[in-house]
Amino acid sequence: MLIYWIRNDFRFKDNEALFYFSQDKGEKKLIYIYDESKFTKRSAQKWWLYKTLTEFRNNLEAKKYKFEFFAGLEEIVFKNILNKQNIEKVIYNKIYLPDEEKIEKKIIKLSEAHNVDCNAFSSNLLMDPRLSRKKDDTPFQVFTPFWKNEELKYLSNYSYKNHNIINTKKIEKTFKEFEKILPKKKWYKKFEKYWKIGSLEAEKKLNNFINNNIEAYDVNRDIPSLDGTSKLSPHLAFGEISSRDIYDQYLKLNKKNIGCKKFINEIGWREFAYHLINHFPHMKNKNLRKNFDKFPWSTSKTHLQKWKKGETGYPIVDAAMKQLYETGWMHNRLRMVTGSFLVKHLRINWVEGEKYFQDTLLDYDAANNVAGWQWIAGCGADAAPYFRIFNPMTQGEKFDKNGDFVRKWLPKLKTIPNKYIHKPWEMPKEISKLINFDLKRDYFEPIVDHSKARNEALKAFEYTKK
Repeated sequence: MLIYWIRNDFRFKDNEALFYFSQDKGEKKLIYIYDESKFTKRSAQKWWLYKTLTEFRNNLEAKKYKFEFFAGLEEIVFKNILNKQNIEKVIYNKIYLPDEEKIEKKIIKLSEAHNVDCNAFSSNLLMDPRLSRKKDDTPFQVFTPFWKNEELKYLSNYSYKNHNIINTKKIEKTFKEFEKILPKKKWYKKFEKYWKIGSLEAEKKLNNFINNNIEAYDVNRDIPSLDGTSKLSPHLAFGEISSRDIYDQYLKLNKKNIGCKKFINEIGWREFAYHLINHFPHMKNKNLRKNFDKFPWSTSKTHLQKWKKGETGYPIVDAAMKQLYETGWMHNRLRMVTGSFLVKHLRINWVEGEKYFQDTLLDYDAANNVAGWQWIAGCGADAAPYFRIFNPMTQGEKFDKNGDFVRKWLPKLKTIPNKYIHKPWEMPKEISKLINFDLKRDYFEPIVDHSKARNEALKAFEYTKK
């Protein structure tokens, strides 16, 4: 019997393992193993996993493929399967993350002990992230030369193959055993308003973005009140669409257009994140730049909680945190603003922010999340210098000029004039009285003073130079 071990590849297009599986004429089945320990700190993603697994299985069973769901540690489940069933071959797509590769090695070892072949197919990346190296055979730590090298290598070997199987339109059926995946707290139900899930939806979203938004992406991607980004990140995180599929669509466009180039660079940053975590696996929970181990982080639980709840008193920060909790997603510009505020204004270790994003983001990706937070904190590769401290007021004024985004997520600030929407504490008393707004009653006073916090952050940065 042939087994297709489904991992993080819920797609019907550019799925080599699934294509190979579909071509086999012998007895075969697909298995998915839910390891709850992987999702204990990924609450939001439990909902997406439940939905995408349901959609995927419906499609597969419509094609008369056998599907089995297991819960437990992958190694233990595989051991039981190999002991009880006559398995000849196991196929799967690779995941280039250190923890996932440890699991893969255990499965290979178990399979070999049972005289079972293991066939690994390509991952949801353009290339193996361990293969890109500089001329001196060391890993890249700066994005631009990495991506230039990566694109040249990828295009020199480019041959996009039709590893697709037809995505069936089907009657939606639920599977009771999947319900154990869902979090006990039902806060995820609000996500239904904002997201459609699955491989077919990902393809539609990509096509719609390319036809309507990509050429203006370089400008619109920074305006959080606009629908100017692709929103493909959760689909990529669950392998509902592949990087190769996106790059293949990009090659058909006007590659000189700045919007197109900026968009495909986001795929490049994703590749770079995987490159880094494979070459520097300690990045998962430690600073890439060791000098930051000396940084005097604050341990204020009060400040951390106010940041999480969107109660910092800085409207652009708070609106972004509300967006995150409500939708499971945050605009990329605001990930930088909120991240900078946590690590520089509040001087709270980036690890705390990374953990919170891990739990609340539908598009959480182990490599991307860690690399992004270390970039913001200044302790990672090709990072923003620590002394580059985002001013939340000017960021708001520049990218949410009329306060549209803030008013959407902080409705109590709706009546505040544009001039004060990003700094309501500066509003004159006569205007506050006129619109019946009281800062303490209707919103929050800033939990830190921007100028003082900036100066204290710069003083703390001196510790990294000793």
